[in-house]
Amino acid sequence: MKQLSETWFAEGFIDFELKKYTLLAYLQQVSACFNENKLYPQLSDLIFHYNNLIAFRENKRFLQEQFPKKATGVQLERLELLYEQMIQDNEVMQQLEDIIHFSEGRMKSTITSGTELYEFVEEKIIITPIGLVPLDIQEGYFFLSAGNSQRTRVYHYRLSIFEKHDERYRAMRTAFIQDETRSLSSTYESIKQQLIRYHSTLPNPAVYSIETEYSFPLEETLLPVAKRSLVKYISTAA
Repeated sequence: MKQLSETWFAEGFIDFELKKYTLLAYLQQVSACFNENKLYPQLSDLIFHYNNLIAFRENKRFLQEQFPKKATGVQLERLELLYEQMIQDNEVMQQLEDIIHFSEGRMKSTITSGTELYEFVEEKIIITPIGLVPLDIQEGYFFLSAGNSQRTRVYHYRLSIFEKHDERYRAMRTAFIQDETRSLSSTYESIKQQLIRYHSTLPNPAVYSIETEYSFPLEETLLPVAKRSLVKYISTAA
């Protein structure tokens, strides 16, 4: 899939019709992925570009810093003056305003489609603790199962906290461990006991099953939504 650059709307020849068709081609590809129930990385990429447009429109400093750099044969100390001259070009600025206004509405509509799909997938996910839950739930395992298949993917997870813009967020790092096939002799409890036996660094891990009756694309949809759902579940439990 062809990606947009961070400042696609203000690069090269700034023409409304040209930028409109660039955007529509991009959104057509994103919508095609959503129609195949594939959310990532398209949804996060689209939200990034939408937020970029809003910041560009609302923050003049951002505008000055991100405006395309026509630096060929020009000394660096003169760049700021050139930017100011470009920004003061009323015709260019009007084209930019038209591009941003059009793009904002079209992107928002496509984001709505993506978030509706995300919410549908999230609603169809069921998270259940396996066995007793320890006091420390920042690290452990989860079992991911989808559709009618007895196949279960086993992941190790670790939660961490990071700060962004004076706010604290929880992030989850995961690592795939193995595939298991559930049966009368291979239950979630028995898989948990195997993990404890073979991975002595976690003698009393938190373990969760994450199940859905639907067969969503694994890497593009199910796994990223499952991870975010588990972060929310653990945060609420904590």
